[in-house]
Amino acid sequence: MKKSIGAKTFLGAVPLLVIGSYDRKERPNLATVAWGGICCSEPPCVNISLRKNRYSYHNILARQAFTVNILFGDRVKEADFYGLISGEKHDKFEMSGITPIKSDLVDAPYGKEFPLVLECKVIHTLEIGVHTEFVGEILDIKAEDYLLDERGKIDTGKLDPILYTPEAGEYYGRGDYLGRSYKIGKSIISE
Repeated sequence: MKKSIGAKTFLGAVPLLVIGSYDRKERPNLATVAWGGICCSEPPCVNISLRKNRYSYHNILARQAFTVNILFGDRVKEADFYGLISGEKHDKFEMSGITPIKSDLVDAPYGKEFPLVLECKVIHTLEIGVHTEFVGEILDIKAEDYLLDERGKIDTGKLDPILYTPEAGEYYGRGDYLGRSYKIGKSIISE
C-alpha cells in the first residue's frame, strides 16, 4: 500500500551538472547544479534552474550562454566544492586545479580536465517560483577520446556520471555511494 509523503523535489536521483559561465569581467566560474537535464530532442536542449541570488544566474543572463560539464565519480570532491562557495569572491578553477578553456562556440568556459562538456546557448528563460529555468540549445558536445567507440559515438558503458539524491543529500556513481553533499568538497577550501 502506498502512503502519501507530500510534494517534494524527488526523482530518486538526478544528474549532477557543473555549469561553466563568465562574469562581466571575463572571469570563469563553475557552479554545481542539481536541477537540470535534457528537455528537448529537436533542437537538442538542456535545462538548468538557478535562484536569482546565485552568481551564475547573473553570468548566464548577461552572456546568454553556459557549458554543462559532466564530471565522473573520481571528481566528486570538486563537484561538491563548486556548490560550496561563490565564484564572486573565489576562483573555483584555480582552487580546484582545473584549467579553464574558452568555448569556441559559446561565451562560456569549460574544464579542460572534465571528460564530457555540452556547449549551450540560452534560447529561453522561464520564471518558476524561486528558480529561473534556462533552456540552452546544445551546439556541440566535446568528449574525451576514451569515451568514444569505433564509430565516434559515446560508449555509454564508459560513463560514470555523478548522481545526486536531493532528499538524502548524497552522491552516487553507477550505484556506488560517493559521499555527502556540502561536506566532501570542504577539503578543497582548506587546502
